[in-house]
Amino acid sequence: MVAATNFFRVDHLSVQIYKSEADMAQDVAAIVRKYLQSLLEEKKTAAVLLATGNSQLKFLDALIALGGIDWSRITLFHLDEYLGITADHPASFRRYMQERVEKRVFPQQFHYIEGDTLEPLAECDRYTKLLQAQPIDLCCLGVGENGHLAFNDPSVANFQDPYSVKLVKLDPVNRQQQVNTGQFPHLDSVPQYAFTVTLPLICSAKKIFCLAPEQRKAQIVKQMLQGSISKTCPASVLRQQPQATLFLDINSANLLSS
Repeated sequence: MVAATNFFRVDHLSVQIYKSEADMAQDVAAIVRKYLQSLLEEKKTAAVLLATGNSQLKFLDALIALGGIDWSRITLFHLDEYLGITADHPASFRRYMQERVEKRVFPQQFHYIEGDTLEPLAECDRYTKLLQAQPIDLCCLGVGENGHLAFNDPSVANFQDPYSVKLVKLDPVNRQQQVNTGQFPHLDSVPQYAFTVTLPLICSAKKIFCLAPEQRKAQIVKQMLQGSISKTCPASVLRQQPQATLFLDINSANLLSS
């Protein structure tokens, strides 16, 4: 097990920093395995909410490689999906989860947001009911370069959102990030709208593990931890969550003042 090189707390949020993204991924995987194992000793099933994105890749691979988790007793959900994208589209989050998680661990169920639905508002309602059918034991997610959690961009983030799932218009920074990370060839190809699980639903999870490695996240990590808690940086809401931990590598933490 690889230990973090630095631990501290910002308001209620625990923060751990590692020498590398690989070390971070290995340690978070071990922490998640231990947590899920303990949960399944106490109850029959667990519910986990997962994120997509490059920040999750090494962690998910490490978690699956560790083994020791009875995935047949775990129900999985994902945080978001583009409106109008089919499940086999290269940038589909359903495809990401099917290839990188579901086909490798065979969970009890994996509930997906149907991005190509003909009735988007009905899909929000359907997915809301699935999420609310049981408590979410764990949410693993990342931080966008504009501070978003899931697709809760600054322009649509609401710390007291009355909805659990909603349809939102993506802001230009978010859409450009999808191009920069290779999900789409150019900005015009990125959908303008997407489904997202909202901030109150994310914050209702019993445990929240947020992974934010890489230099490109350094500026938003600084704002998240050292700026105000506000929707200008939606991820700052995690500073109000004592059940949350933020995991960084030395690159994403290098702008933090001591």
